[in-house]
Amino acid sequence: MDSGGVHRPRNVGWRRAAALLYGDWGTSKAYVIGLVFTGSIVGGYASLPIILAVCALTALVGYNYVIVCKHFPDGGGVYSAARLQGRTLAVIGALLLLADFIVTAAMSAWDAMSYFGVSPGYIRLITIGVILVVGVINYFGPKHSGSIAVSLAVPTVVVVVLIILFSAFSEPGLTFKYLEKSPKNFSNHWVAFVGSILALSGVEAIANLTGVLKLDPGSSMEKPRVHRAARKAILIVAVEVVLGTAVLGWAMLSIPSSFHDELLKHKEDMIRFVGEHYGELFAGRFAGPAVAVQFGHWFGFVIGLTVGLLLLSAVNTAGGAMIGLIYLLARDGEMPRAFARLNSHGVPWWPLVISLAFPIVVVLISDDIDGLAGLYAIGVVGAITVNLGSCCFNLRLALNWFERAVMGLTFAFLAIVEVTLAHTKHDALFFIVCVLIFGLTLRSYALKRAGLQTVTVSAQVAAAVAPEAAAQFRLNLIPGQTILVAARGWTPVLQFALEEARLRQANLYVLYVKELAVSLPAPLPTGESPRWQDDARAAEIMYGMLDVGRQNGVTVIPLYAVSENPASTILDLAATMGADTLILGSTHRSALVSLLKGNVVTEVARSLPENIRLLIFG
Repeated sequence: MDSGGVHRPRNVGWRRAAALLYGDWGTSKAYVIGLVFTGSIVGGYASLPIILAVCALTALVGYNYVIVCKHFPDGGGVYSAARLQGRTLAVIGALLLLADFIVTAAMSAWDAMSYFGVSPGYIRLITIGVILVVGVINYFGPKHSGSIAVSLAVPTVVVVVLIILFSAFSEPGLTFKYLEKSPKNFSNHWVAFVGSILALSGVEAIANLTGVLKLDPGSSMEKPRVHRAARKAILIVAVEVVLGTAVLGWAMLSIPSSFHDELLKHKEDMIRFVGEHYGELFAGRFAGPAVAVQFGHWFGFVIGLTVGLLLLSAVNTAGGAMIGLIYLLARDGEMPRAFARLNSHGVPWWPLVISLAFPIVVVLISDDIDGLAGLYAIGVVGAITVNLGSCCFNLRLALNWFERAVMGLTFAFLAIVEVTLAHTKHDALFFIVCVLIFGLTLRSYALKRAGLQTVTVSAQVAAAVAPEAAAQFRLNLIPGQTILVAARGWTPVLQFALEEARLRQANLYVLYVKELAVSLPAPLPTGESPRWQDDARAAEIMYGMLDVGRQNGVTVIPLYAVSENPASTILDLAATMGADTLILGSTHRSALVSLLKGNVVTEVARSLPENIRLLIFG
């Protein structure tokens, strides 16, 4: 449990981390090669150098994030890295990332409908409907959305490998025959390259996952290291993204130039068209034309379904990431406190509304996938630039000279890319300025309402008043049996726990877990821990139990936690407090909510150590 009170169990191995990263980063190829082919400056059959340059930059950025994850084992997203340099820079970095999430949700939903074969006349309306459905799902705070991305990652990789194999063993197959010479003007190549680096989107996901990755052998919760798991996850996904994008781009450019107009029509579902083309050619080697055509259509349908579902998973991931990021800013005091109010399922209301409204607005103002792509890169490149720059110039990070040099050069290169995007993509510049103005205005309002003022003090004064300088407050617990009861309300299980504590002359810990169904992009800040006195429902329980405990001679100790995984929090506290007995009340939930959220009692019973007795009161 971090200092902010949010329990983040380290139970994600490198395989699951790779699958989660692929669900975000791996979807980029679904639209990158099509958008590069239709580029207005350097496109068509002259676009292979641009595709290879995008792949090279993707590999370089992936290596930089291996370094970031190595030095930020508790969450190395742009907000965490930039906050070490300054609160304002951290908020700007977070807003840039928020802009990326907004366009990711809109663009992934739109492209998914293209892969599903939705008619262009209805694609905008259905895309908006899909975003609303995802919002309804996120209202319940689904805990298994990551599992969907994991289950779709393997089929998508298989589909990509099959397309590559079919293109390699078809007749005609991969060739350089149809490639055209690109203009020799460097500025044209540069502008085309800058406008095509959408493959970088999603790489921030792995940095935000480090806080839940399994620890390296020999490390501990006090001194965590997750370098091994993060390195494996990034390496595997980066290889697939880089090689997959490069080879699929080559396969696209190996299709005869007579198909040029068809390729332009399928810019939004290019992988499906390429797979269908080579599937038909490959089947033609073993069967007649009619069977080959049928196999090509069938293979195209499988590609559209697989890639489309993965894109929908990316919509859900982006929505959850937006909710978590805005909630984190609110808990840190950078956004209005109202943004941290949760519904009955632990999901913040206002962040949920924003995660729906902004992508829908973007869909409404965009004409096609090109319009969405025009808004895309400036946010993700800006967030990555702020992250790498914050790490590179942070002398407190133990970077060796090679790591700092590579990160510094990458930061400088991406900074030039960001300036070029601002100069050439006026719609993107307008969009990002609107997001920054909106976000910084809300931040100014939040700080004013909180009565905070910006004050400049010396380093010595800042160190003297830092929260870390305060002495640690520790409870001096009386030796003897310990009972821990987890309460969700003023229920009979509390009366039973008091009776047990009095009979056994035991200390009674009363735990209230406020469920937070948000995937946080970083640990909550260390300045303020949540208090049960500030939670009306928890305060009602705690004050009542303290009063009844005094009347009956039972020592009652309140415990309060905000957690995205209540079962793990209960298990962790039961072990940490050395509980002899854990008492849980049976749950009564509707079938739908139980399906979406799972059952805490079942999860605790499955994982509770043998030395702790479990009583389920019903």
